[in-house]
Amino acid sequence: MVTIEFLGPIQKAPLTLEVTSLRDVAEALKNDSEMAQWLDSCAVAVNDTLVASLDTSLKSGDKVSLLPPVCGG
Repeated sequence: MVTIEFLGPIQKAPLTLEVTSLRDVAEALKNDSEMAQWLDSCAVAVNDTLVASLDTSLKSGDKVSLLPPVCGG
């Protein structure tokens, strides 16, 4: 199982999913109307390391974090 955490303003409880890649995570989240507005703009980290490819492999125990863009000042 992989834990998906949502940071910042997303306001969603963590999920656990049985997935093997970030592409699987993206497909699962596309069905969630709350997530539709965030999917294209979030950075993604796997085990606290930023990644760019949906082909990134995942294994049981991994943590995927969705990091929405934020304004700093």
